[in-house]
Amino acid sequence: MLTLDTFYIDGRWASPAPGATLMDVIDPATEAPIGKLAMGGEADVDRAVSAARKALASWSQTSQAERIALLERIVDAYQARFDDLAEAVCTEMGCPLPLSHELQAAMGLAHFRLTLKALRSFAFEHAQEQTLLVREPIGVAALITPWNWPLNQIVAKLAPALAAGCTVVLKPSEVTPLSARLLADVLHDAGVPAGVFNMVFGLGPVVGTAMARHPDVAMISITGSTRAGIDVAVNSAPTVKRVTQELGGKSPFIVLDDAELPAAISAGVLTCMSNSGQTCVAPTRMLVPRATYQEATVIAANTAHALQVGPPRDPASKLGPIAHRAQYEHVQQMIDKGINEGARLIAGGPGRPASLARGFYARPTIFADVSNDMAIAREEIFGPVLVMIPYDTEEDAIAIANDTPYGLAGYVWSGDAARALRVARRIRAGAVQINAAHIDLSAPFGGYKASGNGREFGHEGIGEFLEWKSIPGGVM
Repeated sequence: MLTLDTFYIDGRWASPAPGATLMDVIDPATEAPIGKLAMGGEADVDRAVSAARKALASWSQTSQAERIALLERIVDAYQARFDDLAEAVCTEMGCPLPLSHELQAAMGLAHFRLTLKALRSFAFEHAQEQTLLVREPIGVAALITPWNWPLNQIVAKLAPALAAGCTVVLKPSEVTPLSARLLADVLHDAGVPAGVFNMVFGLGPVVGTAMARHPDVAMISITGSTRAGIDVAVNSAPTVKRVTQELGGKSPFIVLDDAELPAAISAGVLTCMSNSGQTCVAPTRMLVPRATYQEATVIAANTAHALQVGPPRDPASKLGPIAHRAQYEHVQQMIDKGINEGARLIAGGPGRPASLARGFYARPTIFADVSNDMAIAREEIFGPVLVMIPYDTEEDAIAIANDTPYGLAGYVWSGDAARALRVARRIRAGAVQINAAHIDLSAPFGGYKASGNGREFGHEGIGEFLEWKSIPGGVM
């Protein structure tokens, strides 16, 4: 049984302030406790922010070369603990071990490497006639990250913050503390100066709110639900700090009438179900031409039926459990709601797979004959649940795709690249993938509408942590 009863503050592991409570860390594959985690409070946030503010004076003045050298050391230290990090994600959120290695841990490493690449070519100042334009670190950055892609989400914020010259206070998810603890050790081993990186565990309404309200925090970056993003923005408003948000999604997957149907439908189902559907950019609304709709539902159902759900260390398992009980119960409630709304269940359904008696396992579920005004088509479910919606014309498909409060991602499948691009341009979302194109982790990532604001990854990710300063007469 693990006991994580310290926070990383000012370069060392420190005990929480008096009165801290311990909560159970649960293995979602067995529902059994595997550890205890200390939950911080406002006093712990104050200590972490104080350490970050003190370190800012020197860290913000470091050269680009010094920050490059630090990121290089972090990459080396991360690689040395790569297998441990993957094992931690597998344990804490039930992610199948191959996925934990190939994507969960790998994405964190990729973000460090790509931020390092962006930093090497980043221009922190340039001349505009006689005015010198300078980009300076915004200050202490507070980061709030979720449990579904824990290393990816932390590093996508942490790496550019360090590259920009900011100091950091991190609140990782209390659901996935094992990988966050290991990552803090990686940073310590890499020689991150005391106070530059700080980490406090705790609940969002407690630690997250304290960070958002803190007058010495210059910026807060959150990845989470739209509700959580709104709370952070409201609590940040009195101190006029910068707020960037990567929030929820209900992304459309448009299959155009010239697409190769089996490939398109299977790809959409597999992308939606990956990581047990716990992905903000998951294509959870599949839009199919009415003429091929019934054929598409058969392909989709067969693809879902072939996905084996099981223990994360079973080599046959393609999907593990939902990461925690509350999310599992939400997924079950939404499946019940879809049935009650009159959608046609063609795969999966309520409850666990019959072979699994314990664990937060959900069945890969597909609803057909869904209208876009149903709750299962409007609300983010964040589990292995796909809805299929028929459409009549290309214009109809675009209208349905954009008829959502969200705008994080979209997908278009077509046999005509020019046509696919034309449709992609009309989708109101921050990223639209065409066919099976690879995701570019150096391209700016973020959402429209209720999916948030600001951008992560690459040069734009670093820029979010910088302020502009103009110095007329500064060009010599």
